[in-house]
Formats: sequence, C-alpha cells, structure tokens
Amino acid sequence: MVKLRFLPNFTPLPLLHHPVQPIQTFVIPHSHMDVGWVYTIQESMHAYAANVYSSVTEELSKVKERRFIAVEQEFFRLWWDTVASVTQKKQVRQLIKEGRLEFIIGGQVMHDEAVTDLDDDILQMMEGHGFLYETFGVRPQFSWHVDPFGASATTPVLFALAGFNAHLISRIDYDLKDTMQKNKKLQFVWRGSPSLKSQQEIFTHTMDQFSYCTPSYLPFSNRSGFYWNGVALFPDPPKDGIYPNMSLPVIKETVHAYAKTMVENIKQRAAWFRTHHVLWPWGCDKQFYNSSVQFNNMDPLMKYINQNSKEFGVTVQYATLSEYFQAIYQSNLTWEVRGSEDFLPYSTEPYQAWTGFYASRNVLKGVARQASSKLYAAETLFARYRISFPDGPVAKDWALDKLRALRWAVSEVQHHDGITGTESPKVADMYLQHLLQAMMGAEELLAALFLLPHNLMTDVDQALEQHVIVYNPLAWNITTIVNVTVTQPSAAVFDDDGQPVPAQIQGSAHSNATYDLFIVVELGGLQYRKYLIKFPENSKAYEAKAASFERRGVKDRAKAGRRLLPVLSECYELLFDQDTNLLHSITYLEEKRRVMITQDFWEYDANGDVKAGPISDNYIFSANGSAVRAYKAVEMEIIPGKIVTEIRQYFYREESDKDYAYSITTRVPECFGTKLPCHRLEQTYSLGPLSLNTEVVLRTSTSVKNNRTLYSDDNGYQMMKRTYRKFTNNTLARNYFPMVRTAYIEDDLSRLVLVSDRAHGVSSQTDGQLEVMLHRRLWNNLQWNLGYNLTLNDSSVVRPTLWMMLGSVSATSKLYQREAVQLQHRPVVMPIDQPRKCLPQRGSPLRSVVLPPNLHLLSLSVPGWNYCSNHSVHLNLHSQPDYDRILLRIMHLFEEGEDPELSKPVTINLKEALQGMGEVKGVEERSLTGTWDVASLQRWKWKTRTRDDNFTVTISPKEIRTFFVHFVSRNF
Repeated sequence: MVKLRFLPNFTPLPLLHHPVQPIQTFVIPHSHMDVGWVYTIQESMHAYAANVYSSVTEELSKVKERRFIAVEQEFFRLWWDTVASVTQKKQVRQLIKEGRLEFIIGGQVMHDEAVTDLDDDILQMMEGHGFLYETFGVRPQFSWHVDPFGASATTPVLFALAGFNAHLISRIDYDLKDTMQKNKKLQFVWRGSPSLKSQQEIFTHTMDQFSYCTPSYLPFSNRSGFYWNGVALFPDPPKDGIYPNMSLPVIKETVHAYAKTMVENIKQRAAWFRTHHVLWPWGCDKQFYNSSVQFNNMDPLMKYINQNSKEFGVTVQYATLSEYFQAIYQSNLTWEVRGSEDFLPYSTEPYQAWTGFYASRNVLKGVARQASSKLYAAETLFARYRISFPDGPVAKDWALDKLRALRWAVSEVQHHDGITGTESPKVADMYLQHLLQAMMGAEELLAALFLLPHNLMTDVDQALEQHVIVYNPLAWNITTIVNVTVTQPSAAVFDDDGQPVPAQIQGSAHSNATYDLFIVVELGGLQYRKYLIKFPENSKAYEAKAASFERRGVKDRAKAGRRLLPVLSECYELLFDQDTNLLHSITYLEEKRRVMITQDFWEYDANGDVKAGPISDNYIFSANGSAVRAYKAVEMEIIPGKIVTEIRQYFYREESDKDYAYSITTRVPECFGTKLPCHRLEQTYSLGPLSLNTEVVLRTSTSVKNNRTLYSDDNGYQMMKRTYRKFTNNTLARNYFPMVRTAYIEDDLSRLVLVSDRAHGVSSQTDGQLEVMLHRRLWNNLQWNLGYNLTLNDSSVVRPTLWMMLGSVSATSKLYQREAVQLQHRPVVMPIDQPRKCLPQRGSPLRSVVLPPNLHLLSLSVPGWNYCSNHSVHLNLHSQPDYDRILLRIMHLFEEGEDPELSKPVTINLKEALQGMGEVKGVEERSLTGTWDVASLQRWKWKTRTRDDNFTVTISPKEIRTFFVHFVSRNF
C-alpha cells in the first residue's frame, strides 16, 4: 500500500459540504477522434474534426463553467495550422490560460500499447509535447488511454518519465474489470518497471464498464442518449446542421427524465469506486462537432440536477481531467500497489480475444518499423553534422523539414487503429503513403549528409563500378555482414583506403536476375565508410554455389533422423534432416548441449460466417481448432560460403505444386577467425498470398521443457512472463501475446530467443513450442465489418525477419537486448548513383562514439523546438528554432539482477563519452519528452539526484535519462 500526497502543481478545488455528502460528479466533455481507422485523416478533418475545435472554442468562450479536454494532437495541430482564425487562436490561448481547455496526453496520437515500440511511443509524445510547449507553454500531466486494446506496463513508466501525475486506462479483460469493479479496485498505484519500482510509480484510474462513452441508452427515447448533436456524417457535414439521430432536446417536459437517467448511471458508477467522486465522460467517437447543441442541452440538465441535489444525492459540474484527479488526491486515501504486470491480452467476451491484431497487416507493421529505423539514422547523422559543420552546405531548415515529415508519419501510424492493422484498406494505404513519402525525404537528407560536407570530385565513369556508403547509427562498435543487391555474377570490394574487404557473392533467393553480395563491415559507433564494388571477370569475392536437395513429402517423415547434414559455425552445429529437409537440432558448442529443434509453418482455419460461430477479424483471433500443417512437401538448398552459409527451405502446399507457398532463409555466419558475432542465426521468411480465412504461424518445436510458459516483451522495453492459462472458452487465442522485439522460452539448461523486425503475436501452446503468427488473411460477413470495410482480406506477400539465438540462460541474458536493438537499427546501406570520391582522406570522416555495452543511445537529435528551456523565461519569450540544442537520451538495457555485471548501474562522463562528436560545454537533464527541467519537475515522490559534477551521470537498470547537450561551436 502506498499513500499519495497532494500534487503541488495544482490549486485545490473547494469541496462541497453537505450533511450527507452527495456524489460529486465531474462531467468531462471530450471527443474521441481516431487518427485514421475507417476514414482517412483528411476525410475526418473535413467531415467533423475541424468543426470540433472550431465549435468547442466558440462555445467555451460563451460560458465560463464549460470545459473540454483535447487529446489527439495531430487533429488539433492540423486545425491550428490550417483552419483556426486569428480570433479563434486568441480564444484558445485564453481558454488554456483559464484551465478550461486542457490538453491530455499531448502526443500526436493515442498510441497503441501492444504492438508499438518504445522508440516510437516516445517520439509521438515528444512531437506533440514540443508543439504544445512552444505554442502555449503548457505541459500535459495526465493520460487518457481510453481506447488501446489492452494496457502495457511500459506506458505508465514512460508517462511518469514524461512528468505525468496520473494515468487513465479503460480496455482491460472483461472478467478482470468485473472483479475489480466489485471489489472497488479500479484505482491503484502502478509500478510498471520491476527495476525502477517506486521511482516511476503512477496513480492509475481504470474506467468502469461504460468506458469512455456516455451511456447511449435512454429508457424514454430511442435516440442516441446524451449526444444531442447526433451522428457524424461522411463525406460532408450537413449544410443545415441537422445530423442523424439527434437526441430529444432538454426542455421542461424531458429534463426530469434525462436527469433521472443520468443520476442512476452516476450512482451505478459511484458504487465501483472508493471515493464519492465520479468521473462521468461526456462524449464518444466523433462527438462535439456541433458543440452549441451539445452544451445548450447539457447546461440546463446539469442546472436541474444541482437544483435538486438533495433529492438526487448527486451534484454535477463540468470539469477537466486534472480537476477530477485533484479531488482524488484531496481524498487522502491509501491505495493498493500494482506491480509490473500488464493488462494483455484483452478480451471483451468469452470468444472475443483481441489477439489477432498483434499480427494484422504485417506489411504496414514492417514499413512502420523501417521508417522508425530510417528516422533514427537520419536524426543521429544530422545531429553529428550540425555539431561538426554548423555552416555546412546542407540547409538546416530543409533538413529539419525532412526530419519533421518523417517524425509526423512515424508518430501518426502509432495510433491504436494504425500500426495495429485494424483500419480500413484505404486508411492503411494512407499510412503507407505517408511513411514511404517521408522515408524518401529522409533518404535525400542522408545522401546529402554523406556527400556534401566534403569537397567532391567525380570519377571518370566506369560502368563496372558501384559505390556504397554504410553507416552504423548505434553508439557501439559493430562487425557485421551487409547485403548489397548487384546485377553481376562476380565482384570485388574495397574500403575507402583501397584495401580489399572480405565478400561473398551468390544468386539471390528472390530473383533470378540479381545476386546477393555479402560484405563484412567493421564500423565504430556513429561512423560510416564508403566501399567500392568492382565487377571484374575474375572475382575477388568468394562465389558461393548452391547444393540442392530433392523435394520431400510429409510422408517421408517415417524415415526422419537417419541422414543428418551438419552446418557449422563458431557457436553452433545445426543439423538438417535430408529426409524431411527440415531443421533437426542445434548444438550450442560452448556448453556442448544439443537441443532438438524443428521449424515449419502451420495454419489456423478461421471461420468467416457469423452464423457458424465465432469469427476472426482485424482485431480478434478465434481459431476453429488446432493449427494444421500448412504444407505437404519441402525442398532445400544449402549454399556454403566463406562469410555466410545460407539454408533455403521452400514449403509447398501440395507435393506437386510448381510454386512454393512459404520459405525460410537461414543465414549462418562463418565466423572463424573474424570479429563477426556467431550467436545470431538470421532468418527471413516469405509468406503469401495466403488462402482466404487462414492465419499462418511459424512453429519452432524444441526439446526445451518450458511448461508452455514463454516470455515476450512490452514495447521493446521489458520482458513479461507469460504463463499458460486455461479458460472455459477460447483458451488457444487467450494465450497469445504481443511480441514487439523479443520472445523466448527456457528451462533450467537452455533458452531459445527470437528477436523480431516488426510486431507479431506469439504463443507456447505445447511444451517446448514457440509459435509466432506471421500473417493473416480474413474475410467475414459481420455487418459491422462489412459496413466499415474492416475485413482483413490481405493478399500481400510478406517477408519478415527473426534472429534466433540459443544458449544457456546466463549466456543469452547478455545478448538478446543488444541483438534486438541491432536488428532494429541495422547499418544503413546507401548506393551512390554517380561514382564519386572524396579528396584524399584516409579512414572514416567521423570519430566513433561508443557507449558501454549495457547502455543504448536511445535518441540523438536536433528537435528544433522553438522554446526556451527555462520555463519562466519561455512564458515571456519565443526564440527562433534552436538548431544547436542536441537532445540526448540514454537507456540502460538490463533489468536489475539480470546479469552479474551488465545489470550494474553505469556511471559515465558525458563530456568524455561524446568527445568523438565535439566538445561538450553544457548539459541539462530534462524529462522524457524534453519539456521539463528535472530539477523543477514536482511529481509525487520525485527525488533529485546529486551528481559528482555537471557531466557525470549514473544510469541505473532500465533507467531512461534525457538531456539537452550543448557543444562548443566549430565553424570551418
């Protein structure tokens, strides 16, 4: 149990005193506006979203008691920049000053919590927070996560780090919510991180069974409850202001019936909470586009209830979320503590487990992560460029525009109907278009940053030559293999000193017209190098040739295990079975321990007819039965190489099929005598188009005795133990969990780890098994889905990547966090169209920046925000965009106690750590999104740490520390 103190940031509200204390109801007007879902952002802006802010601004300005909370910043920013008049902007500033218009969460979107990565959660929050702070000088302190499908334990940690004082969630498992309601346990203090514990605890309010919408049922009317403005119309709002299903007006004849309905609902809610305060959300999806009719009906209704408060036992008042939470703090109760467990998965009914969206729209999930990775690379390189070449030829405003476009696109798709894959096809296309267009802009910026800082001269054009630049965006030294697609069958590779580089060339797995050229690259942290590829007739790169193994049918399994073919690396011996063409086992050589491992594809048959039983759709996974083998025969090719050995397995639906349905390409690095990491087995899969109403999984079956317990990550931040549970109904689907970056199974001896380049669903349905849902294609006749075009008829071919590691628990504990980060931020490989070369210059143009192995450079960027970091100065001053302020974010990758050495706190001197970029002259520590100076951030129990000096910081397990760094100017 923990007792919460009253927040010093707020002025207490006077409490109403009555002989019998009535229920104090906080009516919070809001509009839930999905940044994409059924309609595109442009369609939503046109049909209703712009009208929400225009009409709310007008109506709040008329009556001082009225309130409104603004949540999704993308819509507000679009309105502010493209619609709002000078008068409206003036009114908004006044309403904010009076606390009557309040920004909640403050991110670009209300992000999903199951399949988003913490990099992107932080980004989309920072995007919105920077805008709000530079424009209005306000910093959101409360969350309103009313619609994400389940709740992650990472989200409250991030919100606490951002300076939030309370967190609000809604969608949690129906039976759990029912229990919490009955026991008055919907409110608690959440300690989301087992390592940070009370350091980042946050008060959390769970909405009751009515969630964020006002009850729409009226016993005296068949209209839409308390939504007097009716239902939004697409594509155009009606010119006469008359919308469908507008509720009966509040007049003398109806006011008592409305009041009785509202009071009964308030009392029902009040019974589920410990205080006499009730949060009554007034609004729902796409509401308040006609605020005049809304407030003009609610005003007299609330007045009537308050005039008869003794009779009703209830008082009502318009409120912002902060006003509600202030009252909760003033109640001075002692609250139960919730540990680091999350609220995933989420179910709404016995057969409605929302675990399908973990894998819906695999292509969108992959492109979103690629865009995030490209943004990270462009941010770090531009930050370095600004420090080294402040007056260089890359225009800073042009560069910032390119970065901001990609920040916006990556932020937007984190919406809970975006990266989840639960949107209509045209909205999915919109997200992809925005991402791909912004990625092209970032590539232009990267090309300019690679080439323009130096004096360049063009070579004599030589047709059989290609130049590539390879950039390592991580603050670690790496030795790895990059793959360049070339059109010639032989090649030689040289570094920027003219020295030959180890390379291997072979036919491509996906095209008969191209070749894969594997190059071993060694790069320091935040360094890039230029490589020259020549295409002589006599290749210096090793030419790897394939050995083919005849197709084997499933019926051949009776002979399995007799003819085993070894593939060796420094870490592993992999055995492949020539009678099945499947993986048979892996021995991790350090401990000489063999684990039986088979990998293949299975599919769940989904029901598409609502009359025939539960269905699967974008959101929901509801399998008709156990998975069945998705193939009848397998072919195999092995391409032994000097740098990498590649095993290609092709799976055919029928033995006689000409084309394969699925494939696994496994790359085993040949590490002998090199610095190449050998523990990483890189696998890429090909799936699709799927048969209709199938959901395909990669099943890895092993001899690991995990008792169906698996571990999967929350948002790439922390690992969660997922214990198999039996349910009366739908046990299979309710034991699926999100895997954003990592999942593993283990026993006392061995751990098998998979790290991923995009989000998937993951489960362990039987002992020793780890199955990953890779792709889904569904169609059903549910009217709701058909009406909104939400059936998931995804006929795409997808090519996700997983890296596999096997070893003891202690050995893999040292590896998987870094491997997950390295998969997310692989080296950027950029071909240069015109052969160019720098003037004579040896080695890399950039000095390396290397952090200790347990620290990760989470962010290095030039935010460009137009605000002063001193809050009191900022409120009276608006400076020009600051291109010299560098935002630095460092994260400790390890949990407390996870590893004897790597889990220790790390003390670093930032001046020394960053000297490869330039001379640091000042460091100021900030909140997660940069808007607070941590010294002035007064969260409950917030303690300011003492430090040795201005530049030395200690980073504890799982801590994320954020700084503004200022470098000594270097003008050349």
